[in-house]
Amino acid sequence: MTRSGDMTLAAPAGSILSVVAGSRAYGLETGESDVDRRGVFVTPTARFWRLDKPPDHVEGPRPEQFSWEVERFCVLGLDGNPAALECLWSPLVELVTPPGERLLAIRRAFLSHRAERAFAGSADRQFRRLRPDDPPRPGGGDARRWKMAMHMIRLLLGASFLARHGEPLVCVRAHRDRLLAVRRGETPWPEVLEWRGRLLAELSEPAGRPGSALPERPDRTAVEEFLIEVRRSAL
Repeated sequence: MTRSGDMTLAAPAGSILSVVAGSRAYGLETGESDVDRRGVFVTPTARFWRLDKPPDHVEGPRPEQFSWEVERFCVLGLDGNPAALECLWSPLVELVTPPGERLLAIRRAFLSHRAERAFAGSADRQFRRLRPDDPPRPGGGDARRWKMAMHMIRLLLGASFLARHGEPLVCVRAHRDRLLAVRRGETPWPEVLEWRGRLLAELSEPAGRPGSALPERPDRTAVEEFLIEVRRSAL
């Protein structure tokens, strides 16, 4: 984990956590990859007393940078939202303050079988957007859809790892060569479908199977206590 005080000038006001996300966190970056950043900020509590509520997310100030207000982030995390959970498990932390440290310390409170289903659900939406009855053309002529296929597999890898090990798999560098081959359209579509099928078979086992590493529900109480503490400190 890296921490840099210089990031305070390049993150939204009130930021408590800023991480590198996307391809660089996944270990799938290429020479053309942007630097995606995700983060969490705290709005002063008094701003919620007005009729016009503050935003629950902001973009910038850097390109490809997106941050959630802490309450919105907590709601998403409890729902198992993959982007929110990947923010908590990114190996590339650029800014973390004491409240951000406390958020990272309770990150396992967000995990449950709901998160596993959310990762698998995101993968399924990617699959349907791919129009599987009209698969992408081999080679580089259908780049956008091959990229979607790569991320479909990445999300299924994350769901499987989450079910077996009890935490999200953000860095998939161990699968980098195979995943980038899918992105380049070099992997035959039947092989992509076979890989998808194997991962879905792993996920089709009962949620309460012996050795399951996830609780049935997230620890909402721990997350709510964290949020209350943050709101009190922002008065």
